[in-house]
Amino acid sequence: MTPTVYIEASPLIAKTKSQLENGFSAMTREDIRWHRCDIKATSLLANILYAQEAKQHQVEEMILSRNHQITEGATSNVFMLKDNTLFTHPTGSNILSGITRDLVISSAKACKLNVEEMSFSLDDIQQADGLWISSSTREIMPITLLDDQPINQGIIHPAWSCVFDHYQQLKND
Repeated sequence: MTPTVYIEASPLIAKTKSQLENGFSAMTREDIRWHRCDIKATSLLANILYAQEAKQHQVEEMILSRNHQITEGATSNVFMLKDNTLFTHPTGSNILSGITRDLVISSAKACKLNVEEMSFSLDDIQQADGLWISSSTREIMPITLLDDQPINQGIIHPAWSCVFDHYQQLKND
């Protein structure tokens, strides 16, 4: 028997900077996924369930934590800005690293931000100057509301604009 091959493609239209400037909402959940999140696979059921739950709650992303430390989003990497330093979880088996994450880090450095690859908690986020998620399809999205609580009083920190602009330059070069 010959297998059936089915492929469907649709254009990916990135949001413009003006569409992103109001920020987005996210929720947190305990990270119950297996302990090899660094392996990219299309069959990660837990990620799909988190993404469905986010859609049901009309939020952009489900941000995950393990042992009270933020790991990543269900379909994104997470960055926290505090006092001119951009924090993101270190690479390893708890997150899926990638090109977009690397470009965000490069862009942050170009914008004169310090970058620390270290874990941070939900309590840290409540005191943050900014919270962003990144992925190939989302690029860099500011999160202004997490679990119905405003991040930085719902104001997007100006550093996001610099990082976003530099990311666009890198992407288009």
